[in-house]
Amino acid sequence: MVIERTAGRLPARAPTPRGLPVSAAVRLRALDGLPEPENPLAASTDDARTLSVALFARLRALDKGTPEHAYVRNTLVELNLSLVKFGARRFRGRPEPAEDIVQVGTIGLIKAIDRFDPDRGVEFSAFALPTIVGEMKRFFRDTGWAVRVPRRLQELRIDLAKASDALEQQAGHRPHRAELAERLDLTEEEVAEGELASHAYTAHSLDAPVGGEDDERAPRGTTGR
Repeated sequence: MVIERTAGRLPARAPTPRGLPVSAAVRLRALDGLPEPENPLAASTDDARTLSVALFARLRALDKGTPEHAYVRNTLVELNLSLVKFGARRFRGRPEPAEDIVQVGTIGLIKAIDRFDPDRGVEFSAFALPTIVGEMKRFFRDTGWAVRVPRRLQELRIDLAKASDALEQQAGHRPHRAELAERLDLTEEEVAEGELASHAYTAHSLDAPVGGEDDERAPRGTTGR
């Protein structure tokens, strides 16, 4: 799966996720003796995990903004891209294109790589998956409206839902508009506006898995392949 550098030279490498070729000199400096994955996207779970541990340690030693740092970071993205695909499986059947969901999840993966601290002793897959799925859910919240609704009304819809649930638990019945207005320190007209915004929202469960429950459990101690 990996190839060692030979006589100070490395074979040609496919473009990085950004589409820019990386010179052999940059890769040599970036890896500093570490083996280079010949095809990170096709790496096995064990190889991806082992190499990721080494590359995270190397990433910390490199200065941000340098070509070497970007190369190691992009290689980590490629090695762990299957985590994004694993996270996307729970949203099968949604109207959004699968390519868009994977693209958004990749943003979450990059954020997880930037925030990951190997010293905490946490498996990267366990750390990254919540960030990846969270980024996907944020995407669905922003695109799940039947018509364009201002952010203020989107937030009001959420506040109304929370207040309605809380008041129902206290009073034992669905709250009236006046009760919601008093709870949120709003006018009844503002509550009515928020209720109209709710009707424009395309309701999809973001937490209920679409497939079977077993599909949503990443194998323990793996990168989610």
